[in-house]
Amino acid sequence: MIRHIVWDWNGTLIDDTSACVRSLNDMLRQYGRKPVTCSQYRRMFKFPVQDYYVSLGFDFSREDWNRVAVEFHERYGIHSKKARLRKEARETLRRLYKRGMAMSILSASEASILERMVTERGIRPFFSGLYGLSDLFARSKVDAGKKLISSIGIDPADLLLVGDTVHDAEVAVTMGCRCVLLRGGHQAEDRLRHCGCEILPDVGSLFGYLRKDSVTARCGRRTMP
Repeated sequence: MIRHIVWDWNGTLIDDTSACVRSLNDMLRQYGRKPVTCSQYRRMFKFPVQDYYVSLGFDFSREDWNRVAVEFHERYGIHSKKARLRKEARETLRRLYKRGMAMSILSASEASILERMVTERGIRPFFSGLYGLSDLFARSKVDAGKKLISSIGIDPADLLLVGDTVHDAEVAVTMGCRCVLLRGGHQAEDRLRHCGCEILPDVGSLFGYLRKDSVTARCGRRTMP
């Protein structure tokens, strides 16, 4: 049965899609490009994030990706101040914690930004560890995921990753663990369906998934999604 839950942060626990879109549109206007809607963002957003910017018309043979990344995060630091946890996220975390479920966060956010945002929202005590990246470039969470597996020292088969993007499913495959994806994050649902993972409508629905997993395990029919 599941012994440790690994949560993605952006779009999974924190509802920051609008903050990201506002920050991105500030950048697009500054660089003379057309802004995007939330729907357009969800249809196109991808990892590495630099590739997403290329799809928006940036040419990093002429423009400085490092500068663009720093400028985006300056704006995100402003717009994300009002970003709240997703509906039922706090209560779900509290209930899981009280039941003794070990939990961590694995994020493409820079580590100090992740630590600050989680702490500011009063949920840091629920997690045994926060695993972010060493820079602002949001390339991939694969290496951070491997570090997490090594740190917590449990069988990946007993670990569940909860995310909101195709990249979360890819990271789960690399880690050797299961994955469920949430609607309403940073990517459109039709893109998530291609991952082969179960898709949940909201954070609170995780309890139904865990109950189903528990029954399946007792019956000896536990399978990878």
